[in-house]
Amino acid sequence: MERVRKQLSFLSGLPRSGSTLLSSILSENPLIHAEGNSAVCQLMWDMSVSCDVNCQEQLAANSRFDTRSRLVSEIPEIYYQDTDRPFVLDKCRSWTLEPNVRLIKEYITKTPKIIVLTRPIDEIVQSFIRLGKENNKVFKSKDLLSAGSEPIMRSLNGVDWAKKNNSGEFLFVEYSDLVSYTKEVIASIYSFCGWDYFEHDLSNIVNRFPENDDVYGLQKMHEVRLTPCFRFDG
Repeated sequence: MERVRKQLSFLSGLPRSGSTLLSSILSENPLIHAEGNSAVCQLMWDMSVSCDVNCQEQLAANSRFDTRSRLVSEIPEIYYQDTDRPFVLDKCRSWTLEPNVRLIKEYITKTPKIIVLTRPIDEIVQSFIRLGKENNKVFKSKDLLSAGSEPIMRSLNGVDWAKKNNSGEFLFVEYSDLVSYTKEVIASIYSFCGWDYFEHDLSNIVNRFPENDDVYGLQKMHEVRLTPCFRFDG
């Protein structure tokens, strides 16, 4: 029997803009797998660089001209081989960067669907400062906003590029809309990704794929926290 490949869509954008909330909601659908931050983008990038640089001589000497393509294109399938859900939403802030969009189009699909979460930068900075206080760490605005730095400014560069080069592959979702008009935003995502609509229970949102925030050194970084007015700060 021929293997049915999973259909990948992508979740990207700015940090502290609701990606954990969105993934938790979409994972209610038994057909959609949406977990935490993914290594797929980095693995694909590293493999392509290795084939072009580190292993180029050996591959060329043995006429292994198609090996690069086969290795890189199989990474998403290997990464998600343990889920039987046919639709995967791969989450990585780097998917909006131009070289990584090229990776998607060359190795995954020529017509990608990339959801891009946005939020005012001042709100993101304040969210990090609050998170730092909860973890006895000090985040300073000037450090968070230094040019090219992670996790905000590099992501912002990608979002800016995506806005300027959107030919239908990007759907921009504002944080305030996600938390205030959740049902409408979810419906627009289903339409954008081409999924059959699923009625979600927005009164009982559970993170089915919690990340171990000890790895990041920031407890509650990916916690879904809803107040009576349905505000979320993840």
